[in-house]
Amino acid sequence: MSDRISVAKTYKLYIGGKFPRSESGRVYPVTDGKGKFLANAAHASRKDVRDAVVAARKAFPGWSSATAYNRGQVLYRVAEVLEGRRDQFIAEVSSSEGLAAKKAESLVDAAIDRWVWYAGWTDKIATVLGAANPVAGPYFSFTVPEPTGVVAVLAPQSSSLLGLVEVLAPVLATGSTAVVVSSAERPLPAITLSEVLATSDVPGGVANILTGHASELGPWLASHGDVNALDPTGAAAEDRPGLAREAANTVKRVLTVPEAEPDWTSAPDLTRLRRYLEAKTVWHPLGV
Repeated sequence: MSDRISVAKTYKLYIGGKFPRSESGRVYPVTDGKGKFLANAAHASRKDVRDAVVAARKAFPGWSSATAYNRGQVLYRVAEVLEGRRDQFIAEVSSSEGLAAKKAESLVDAAIDRWVWYAGWTDKIATVLGAANPVAGPYFSFTVPEPTGVVAVLAPQSSSLLGLVEVLAPVLATGSTAVVVSSAERPLPAITLSEVLATSDVPGGVANILTGHASELGPWLASHGDVNALDPTGAAAEDRPGLAREAANTVKRVLTVPEAEPDWTSAPDLTRLRRYLEAKTVWHPLGV
């Protein structure tokens, strides 16, 4: 049998439930840990960022007003599809991060389990973080958590799947919508995750995934007036003060994150869920 040239893949962006090419027409090569070519990834532009924010804003009312139980069902469906494509994720995490198959397998399993963990919290957050407030007077006062809105997420650069799940899943679980910039050098697991989202029950626009460089796309997200919060995890430490200044112009919430990527395999807690919620307190007179 004669040798043949394999068909090189050129992946697209994931915006509004669809897979458009970058408006710029740019792509860049993705290689494994040894420099071997894997695929071409779309290089998102400023126009792509704006389109993704528009899609996330359009999807926010429906996603945030869905019942918490329904959001949990939708996110659990994502975990089911992740499980079905487990072997592909193992291969991509292994090649992207230069890991042995056994190590990549444990990280993929942890990512699926983590997604299930966040899916299980959707209908418990209000009970745990809400409160009935004691007041001196004929009033009833209670506090309920509400989603922040559109969240821009600069995904971790090193942890291509588990870290990505850890920064994306809590955004969706709380009822917010997301625009994610994937790891620049290790985007393949994020691209495959976008295919999972598209074939699950997640409404278009709830999660949008862009490939490209955080140093280029981050400032545009930080300065965008229709973005309500920014997670700068994947930004270089020297770029974060500038992102915070850009975000301040639109009174945007900027998450405080460690300078170095944390150990994503550590047991999860409610920290990230809390960060994407606003507290609304309601006073109501008691009937006589």
